[in-house]
Amino acid sequence: MADTGVADEIVLYTNPMSRGRIARWMLEETGQPYRAEVMDFGPPMKSDGYKALNPMGKVPTLLHGDTVVTECAAICAYLADVFPQCGLAPEPGSPLRGPYYRWLFFGAGPLEAAVSNKAFGLEVPAGKERAIGYGSFGDVMDTLEQAVSRDEYLLGERFSAADVYVGAHILWGLQFGTIEKRPAFEAYGARIAARPAALRADAIDDALIAEQSKAK
Repeated sequence: MADTGVADEIVLYTNPMSRGRIARWMLEETGQPYRAEVMDFGPPMKSDGYKALNPMGKVPTLLHGDTVVTECAAICAYLADVFPQCGLAPEPGSPLRGPYYRWLFFGAGPLEAAVSNKAFGLEVPAGKERAIGYGSFGDVMDTLEQAVSRDEYLLGERFSAADVYVGAHILWGLQFGTIEKRPAFEAYGARIAARPAALRADAIDDALIAEQSKAK
């Protein structure tokens, strides 16, 4: 593998009430040292300085040396590849690489879109399912249920970055009612939420939320 600059500082731009929680969980899974820059919503995220890193003016953003990565799924995939010793992604050429990509991008595509639309009360018009990437919310839920019911993790007995990303969506959806409380989702969510890295990440972000509440 080419030199990836793994000794470079890792900086996570985040907010504890955002998808940045997913990126923090992934960082905790790697066990690598990192520094978190907590960004307030509004002007700080829309400043010229921050938008030079992330033109969307949103979090999370990962800065690793001179490398900038945005979008949670990309951050998870990047960290898994740049720190292969952590075992969070199948090695290139492995038969597991296919399902790894499949479920990681299923989470970033159909799952994200279907759950977001449901959260805002948006319905695909009847007969138009073929015109939208995820088909229907029911199709997405059934596919997701099959994926998490086959084994302990999405890749069988091996936990990966795909579980971080997809699992975070499931946990979030169960908490806020945008994902149906099917037994398979609840069992899978309980397994991954109990991981030490997930617990550490939640504790950090929950403490930040508490601090922000006191400051208001």
